[in-house]
Amino acid sequence: MAEQEKLRIDKYLWAIRLFKTRSLATEACKAGRVKFNGQNLKASAIVKPGDVYQVSKGIEKKLIEVVELLYNRVEAKIAVTKYKDITPIEETHGFKSMFHAPALKRDRGTGRPTKKDRRETDDLIGGMFEED
Repeated sequence: MAEQEKLRIDKYLWAIRLFKTRSLATEACKAGRVKFNGQNLKASAIVKPGDVYQVSKGIEKKLIEVVELLYNRVEAKIAVTKYKDITPIEETHGFKSMFHAPALKRDRGTGRPTKKDRRETDDLIGGMFEED
């Protein structure tokens, strides 16, 4: 029973579905993208309820608090209840507003943009990143 109480961080991150495979979770730990109190973690670090981890996945950074240990991968509805996402709303909102900008596409066969089209596009892009 004592062995069942210990849970590795890579297995926990895989079980709560932050990473698709356990090997991806292990690689994230090795690359220094999983931190506890500002310190990089090894994949073999032990998880305890109440701990807060910073997980970087691509350009997204999350702060998660362990609510309950989860030893095996389960469906997403259950996995979400085993941790609490405490990422500040400012970081989440900033990520969505900056990186989910509308894609500018032209219809196929319309040819090159005219000078007027180019100016309108530049005005639109320039206005997107300016703060009011």
